[in-house]
Amino acid sequence: MVKWRGKLLSGSYLGLILLFFYLPIIIMIVFSFNSSRSLTIWNGFSLEWYEKLFHSEDMMQAVINTFSIAILATAISTVVGTLTAVGLSKSKRILRECVLALNDLPMLNPDIVTAIGLMLFFTSLRIEKGYVTMLLAHIAFCIPYVILSVLPKLRTLDPNLAEAAMDLGATPWQALMKVIIPQIIPAVISGALIAFTMSLDDFVISYFVTGNGVSNISILVYTMSKRINPTINALSTILVVMITVVLILINVVPLLRKKEGVAK
Repeated sequence: MVKWRGKLLSGSYLGLILLFFYLPIIIMIVFSFNSSRSLTIWNGFSLEWYEKLFHSEDMMQAVINTFSIAILATAISTVVGTLTAVGLSKSKRILRECVLALNDLPMLNPDIVTAIGLMLFFTSLRIEKGYVTMLLAHIAFCIPYVILSVLPKLRTLDPNLAEAAMDLGATPWQALMKVIIPQIIPAVISGALIAFTMSLDDFVISYFVTGNGVSNISILVYTMSKRINPTINALSTILVVMITVVLILINVVPLLRKKEGVAK
């Protein structure tokens, strides 16, 4: 009886936590199909706000900016961060510790500090703020996450793998691409996903380094939050669905491949 009550309490506690996290998202999805502008009163089913979303040039441009910057920042930061992590794994301890200490600064600093620093940096160089400055800023704060994701995996590898490959006739580049990289692919993918998420979600840094006429989804939502606009619900619902599909694919596809491998 006591054990049964304990399970009931723990299940109820977990249910309340999940409800606290996901109920606002469910409400947002439901009211994205509301026929009125009200965000609290349901007046009937309608796709009006989705139609307005896709006919809004400002929103579509913000979506394009957001995903293009996220994809480019993820690709560049993943390559740079992975190569940096490989180099650090082979470097002297003093150099490695100094670089890692500098690498931690963008993550330990409050976003507002990083944002002001980047804004002053671009201003001092007389670089016009806009799409390029936002992209550079996103690359800058994504690289540390990639390094921290890849470096622990590199430490688990045999340090003689690259040397053994080169002894067998491989060039340093071939040893990297055909021996080291395949071993750390899960860590590289993990770092890329974190970088993509950070770029997609960023507001503070983007707000300070962008210029007139260039905005991402987070900046657009901020500017629209001061007035009732259910189109935000439609846009947020689409993002939630996309992220959910990606997460399902990332988690389900490897399981299906394992099952196929076991069956063979």
